Amino acid sequence: MTTAQAGTAQIAGEAARRRTFAVISHPDAGKSTLTEALALHAAAIEAAGAVHGKAGRRGVTSDWMAMERDRGISITSSVLRFEYGEVLLNLLDTPGHADFSEDTYRVLAAVDAAIMLLDSAKGLEAQTLKLFDVCRHRGIPIITFVNKWDRPGREPLELLDEVEQRIGLRPAPLTWPVGIAGDFRGLLDRATGTFTRFDRAPGGVKRAVEEVVAADRAAEEEGEAWTTAQEELALLDEIGATLDMDDFAAGKCTPVLFGAALPNFGVRALLETVCKLAPSPSPRLDVKGEPREVTAPFAGQVFKVQAGMDRAHRDQLAFIRVSSGRFERGMTLTHAPSGRPLATKYAQTMFGRDRTTLDTAFPGDVIGLPNSTGLIVGDTLYEKRPVTFPPIPAFAPEHFMVVRAKDNGRAKQFRRGIDQLDGEGVVQVLRSDVRGDQAPVLAAVGPLQFEVVAHRMEHEFNAPVNLDRMEYTTARVTDAESAATLAGRRGVEVFTRRLDGALIAVFVDKWRVQAVQREHPEVTLTPMLAAEAG
Repeated sequence: MTTAQAGTAQIAGEAARRRTFAVISHPDAGKSTLTEALALHAAAIEAAGAVHGKAGRRGVTSDWMAMERDRGISITSSVLRFEYGEVLLNLLDTPGHADFSEDTYRVLAAVDAAIMLLDSAKGLEAQTLKLFDVCRHRGIPIITFVNKWDRPGREPLELLDEVEQRIGLRPAPLTWPVGIAGDFRGLLDRATGTFTRFDRAPGGVKRAVEEVVAADRAAEEEGEAWTTAQEELALLDEIGATLDMDDFAAGKCTPVLFGAALPNFGVRALLETVCKLAPSPSPRLDVKGEPREVTAPFAGQVFKVQAGMDRAHRDQLAFIRVSSGRFERGMTLTHAPSGRPLATKYAQTMFGRDRTTLDTAFPGDVIGLPNSTGLIVGDTLYEKRPVTFPPIPAFAPEHFMVVRAKDNGRAKQFRRGIDQLDGEGVVQVLRSDVRGDQAPVLAAVGPLQFEVVAHRMEHEFNAPVNLDRMEYTTARVTDAESAATLAGRRGVEVFTRRLDGALIAVFVDKWRVQAVQREHPEVTLTPMLAAEAG
């Protein structure tokens, strides 16, 4: 075997053992708690936190922003990299709140699979449905985990029926609960028929103790709960609710597991399922629709830019998903949009807020490049063989505010902060000659994004701002000729998006859009990606 062949074989082997996945859910379904529980079972951390911890309890590793800890929600995505047996996992924790859907969408552009987390009492909720649509749009296979089975909730068969009826995803349970929600006795493994009981560790900060019980003993000790579980399993067998891997890969079928993330019940089974069933990295299509093989020379795409992770240095970190090849710290990459070289001497790997030097990486891994000026979401980086991956679309904003510095003497800090938040994708920044650079317009999917802007402008850039709400609710992409037609019309304003120069027409409502289109059918008004549909 030649050196080149050995290198190719190593890349293929390393890619095959990687699983890069996200956890998606509605707010308060327990997503960050599950993220910590997975890391705990992989021995990546010694003790788990909780999103809504009691006084004195530590916050979750993946929620590191002050606003996240104060509100008990995930505002920004984070990366947890850890090993479980021979498998290397890159877990991308995503914001659950609908106002941060765009950040979640960018993260889903970087993963190969997703865990859809359902609350046993609430089932499929609005944000879960939206995120599932994003996964469907991107062809991402989904593993479902029904959480909080230690609390009162709905019947398991009812939850499975809801998944199939509402999103057209055929459920295939791998584990089955013994005992109704709120009276959790343990889990049955459908493949082996074994029954596992769980003993919660004090406070739920350590792995739960598991006890495997023989079927005859379980039948004697669990009585009616065992009988009911057996009858439900027989029904599942009768209707053919079994896993088909081709349908799973095609997004038609979802493996389903039950448990409770906070006390760590059923989490090990979920972790092992991700390792066994989630796909490893595969060739990614470039802008021409041609696949970039995982063994091709290095290529990756920026899917997130984040600042403020290191309070000591206030640096900015670009998150890059490796799509092909072997990355080596210190190698010089090419920035596809500009053609300029990019040094990687300070490449890092992330575990929540914590960062360490990264020497090598392979397809599926996430690289952090600090202070790489000029990198924005969607940029492609490559070595040797040029490639450009499709851009990551921006969502259609529905909320608009004019932002101004409270102190005109801090104009420089104001401009720097707005530019950085724009580059990170925290909000979209729009400008016009009429309003000028001192009063740009912020466009967002949800109003909480404006709170993040105000908080970071004050605490990171020392440039407090005033925000004034605008009446617009709808945005369309337009062109220069159409912009001239729209100029001065009531209920319409045209801006330039600072990040990419696109012309964005904003309207007071969708009826105003329709009225303009009736009066001027020649005008170009292209819908942007909808947060509701992905």
